Amino acid sequence: MSDSSLVLIATLLQAESPRIVLASQSATRRILLEQAGIRPETRPARIDEGAVRESARAEGLSAGDCALLLAELKAQRIHEPDCVVIGADQILECDGVWFEKPADRAAARTQLLALRGRAHVLHSAVVVMRDGQVIWRHVARPELTMRRFSEPFLDAYLDLEGDAVLSSVGAYRLEGPGIHLFERVTGEHAAILGLPLLPLLGFLRQHGVLLA
Repeated sequence: MSDSSLVLIATLLQAESPRIVLASQSATRRILLEQAGIRPETRPARIDEGAVRESARAEGLSAGDCALLLAELKAQRIHEPDCVVIGADQILECDGVWFEKPADRAAARTQLLALRGRAHVLHSAVVVMRDGQVIWRHVARPELTMRRFSEPFLDAYLDLEGDAVLSSVGAYRLEGPGIHLFERVTGEHAAILGLPLLPLLGFLRQHGVLLA
């Protein structure tokens, strides 16, 4: 679909105001919104995610609560009038262990071996703020089970994906070759990619940001 077509759809589906701002540099989240007919303005929202996660774990927060905290902190970075701000974050949890984006190929390989043959949960959080106040928050928890793939397959997969594996908390892109890693997936596809889209769209319609 062309950019002009996306703009037309957005014009038809979005209310004239308020503006929608995505507090994220994630191309995947932006594309998910655009494919749903929303043209968000995007703003970088840089925070020390590692420090926040470390503090959250020390305080005994759950993975879902930590993801919500990160999403809210990102949204708080945007201070603009007449807009709704969307912040989002995602934490992968497997048997109580939290996983982050791998630093390099070796870390991605180690992580995927740790997840092989096991189920894990993606805590995908989204927060909406307006005028500096949280007006909605939600956590989706899709569950994915990796198959017992061979190490030759894993190395071929890493060769194929290259640096793309470093962009995801799971070291996989379900919308790409990462689908080959799995034997079972439950939950909304968009939430797996990092944004619980169906509940978010429902909230935006209820509050007049999108046409109902």
